[in-house]
Amino acid sequence: MEKFFKLSENKTTVKTEVVAGITTFLTMAYILSVNPSILSATGMDTGSLFTATALASAVATLAMALIANLPFALAPGMGMNAFFAFTVVIGMGYSWQFALTAILVEGLIFMVLTLFNVREAIVNAIPANLKKAISAGIGLFIAFIGLQNSGIIANNDATLVSLGGITSGAPLVALIGIVVTGLLYAYKVPGALLLGMLGTTLIGIPFGVTKWAGGSFLPPDLSSTFFKFDFSQIFTIDFLIVTATFFFVDVFDTVGTFVGCATQANMLEKDGQIKNAKRGFFADAIGTLCGAIFGTSAVTTYVESSAGISQGGRTGLTSVVTAGLFVLSLFLAPIFLSVPSAATAPALVIVGLLMMAPIKEIEFEDFTEGIPAFLCIIMMPFAYSIADGIMFGIVSWLLLKVFSGRHKEVPIFTVVVGILFLLKIFFV
Repeated sequence: MEKFFKLSENKTTVKTEVVAGITTFLTMAYILSVNPSILSATGMDTGSLFTATALASAVATLAMALIANLPFALAPGMGMNAFFAFTVVIGMGYSWQFALTAILVEGLIFMVLTLFNVREAIVNAIPANLKKAISAGIGLFIAFIGLQNSGIIANNDATLVSLGGITSGAPLVALIGIVVTGLLYAYKVPGALLLGMLGTTLIGIPFGVTKWAGGSFLPPDLSSTFFKFDFSQIFTIDFLIVTATFFFVDVFDTVGTFVGCATQANMLEKDGQIKNAKRGFFADAIGTLCGAIFGTSAVTTYVESSAGISQGGRTGLTSVVTAGLFVLSLFLAPIFLSVPSAATAPALVIVGLLMMAPIKEIEFEDFTEGIPAFLCIIMMPFAYSIADGIMFGIVSWLLLKVFSGRHKEVPIFTVVVGILFLLKIFFV
């Protein structure tokens, strides 16, 4: 393991990587129940979706470990699954087989673009201050997800969001968990995030928040979604639009996650490039293809990877552990599904804090840098999209640089990325 994952070189140990891998898995294990719940609205079998989700996540995360040696975990993307179910299938009236075919084509496009270094070029086209802003924005975004999933933040018709009922149930358990996890960090206890999640899960028992999920310990049958494609409409305009939308959101969500997590883990090279980025993007493309084949929406790199990174995960060994737990979850589904969202919320909130650190290095006094960085940060949680946050950041950066007479500071490929964003706004 030392030779393959280069543990000493990355200043980590087997124990640290194992704890990091477990932490990452527990913060994203919710996808094992949430993804089947969303996609089953299309008529797909829930049991098959659970197996597809676990297998696609395991294969993609293992690919990230062995190909790129990065501590990033992958799973079907939130938002992408909702678009798959409620827009393409229910809204547009297409079959879920049609949507899976679009995911397959998107994955093939990803593979080609990765081979030609296009996705790596997109990362390099993002200005340095925006890369720091992406990390901070993702921090706010995942903290918001944690607060929302636990009920601390609730939907409100008048103001869109408001404070939930924090004096009882899941919100109260989550708040207790945040305090407990915070104290563990304050006392510098190793594995604070993991211990915080386990402790919060136990605290949730007397509150009725932590409940035994039940069910069989055998993996559900995959046959109803495996390799179910419909190629009859791949030359239609609708298929092009659906595939383009999947592609656009996925590529910039992945780029944003890579930049944010790499910044947090100090994996950026001196020139701002991400270590092993091309290999990482290749693993991500494999994940998308696996997702389509097994029968789930697009697989992407998860921002929750930052939870494991905050515990010291620095190599692919972290991802190997996470992948192994996804495989194990096939046989222990009732146990993993018993961890409530109230128990993962504290981890997401604390990790959100840790990811805010690069904000101190942003040049806010230069308004052509500060305003785009600020827009990038706030639009991620406000628009509930990493991709949209990057879009606001890059487009505003380009406009401010050009119209303030500083166009010479603008690289040509950054202009290309900005044009792609504008095309997305008006046509996708």
